[in-house]
Amino acid sequence: MTNLGWTGIVRLGLVQAALGAIVVLTTSTLNRVMVVELAWPAVVPGLLVTIHYLMQVTRPRMGFGSDLGGRSTPWITAGMATLATGGTLAALATAWMSTNRFGGLALAALGFMLVGLGVSACGTSLLVLLAKRVDPARRAAAATIVWMMMILGFAVTAGLAGRSLDPYSPQRLVMVTGIVGALAFVLTLVALFRLEGAAPAVAESAAGPEAVKPPFRTALAQVWAEPAARRFTVFVFVSMLAYSAQDLILEPFAGAVFGFTPGESTSLAGVQHGGVLAGMIVGAFAGSRQVFGTLRQWVVGGCIASAFALGGLVAAGLVGAGWPLRATVFALGAANGAFSIAAIASMMRLASSGQNGREGVRMGLWGAAQAIAFGAGGLAGTVAADIARAVIPSTGAAYASVFGLEALLFIASAVLAARVDAPSVTAARRPSWRLAWQRSTPTMPS
Repeated sequence: MTNLGWTGIVRLGLVQAALGAIVVLTTSTLNRVMVVELAWPAVVPGLLVTIHYLMQVTRPRMGFGSDLGGRSTPWITAGMATLATGGTLAALATAWMSTNRFGGLALAALGFMLVGLGVSACGTSLLVLLAKRVDPARRAAAATIVWMMMILGFAVTAGLAGRSLDPYSPQRLVMVTGIVGALAFVLTLVALFRLEGAAPAVAESAAGPEAVKPPFRTALAQVWAEPAARRFTVFVFVSMLAYSAQDLILEPFAGAVFGFTPGESTSLAGVQHGGVLAGMIVGAFAGSRQVFGTLRQWVVGGCIASAFALGGLVAAGLVGAGWPLRATVFALGAANGAFSIAAIASMMRLASSGQNGREGVRMGLWGAAQAIAFGAGGLAGTVAADIARAVIPSTGAAYASVFGLEALLFIASAVLAARVDAPSVTAARRPSWRLAWQRSTPTMPS
């Protein structure tokens, strides 16, 4: 089984771009239509997006299916088909809401469930294929290529679909979403054509096929029993909670404390995304060439740098208009980008460690932790901001307290990342002590 070259990595990046194209329509465009055109409360699309995250707890099971068959391609294509169907169904439901609000809402819930399932199957299996078939020296660069192409999918779809939706009509919304879904599926088929190859032959042990292919719960328990996999799961959850908690409060903070207009606060988000891309590029170059440290050191350093950048936002809340907010937000994005790309490359490395044939379960476990953290992070950040503003008279100080809590989460993430590969006190150590004791203890003559 040969490793993927740069062309193969770019082809997988096209699949990730197709995934991003559908996701951006369901989580952003439909959100806007429900709130503005249909006058739904913002909590309605928020709950629908939460459904899509909750469905991603199925990621470990999807990864297990990829492990069983030995090939990721069927799961990627089936996941993309499910995702495209769910996105189109969600758009149809949004259009139906204009005449039947609650019937449309029920159908939208089903559509977002399918979106979550499709992302789980497609995204998890794609990462498994990367972990199995990309040379270790290329993993950081491969992760950057794939994620940048997903962002490109976001941007291109948002621009082209935005033009196609004007003037808005429910029928146009369904048509555009359906076309994007169909194109995404066709692009996936073309990109994956003869890319992975046949499944490797797996020899059954003397104990029978169940020894090679255990039940899902057994495989999951085996992975959870691995100290590195368990620690990395906790790290992913805590770091992604910190990463996502500021998403929904940064723009309101800029408006309330610095007086930014909606257009200015939106451009501030662009500054942050620019920082993320810059951090990803630097992290990919450094991780691939082991410049200024290992991947693990870049993960730890990126978390610490993110904590310092959030400390800058704490100062911004306390100082107010005189603080260089844009520079601070760019620094936060760069630190986030560097740590996240190093973490993804580390994830690809760790997925292939431990017991063979469990790459999909490991990747699914970490993907589920990320999805749950993203779903909870945005809500936790807004709730914390509301509570802080109710308790603390100064708006700037209230936001500063929330940013401070997020900085502490990043510090905790750095500690967790440093301990992922740390040796644990297990039975592996104890025999060495027993052996030393036995050597130092005189034996009785026989």
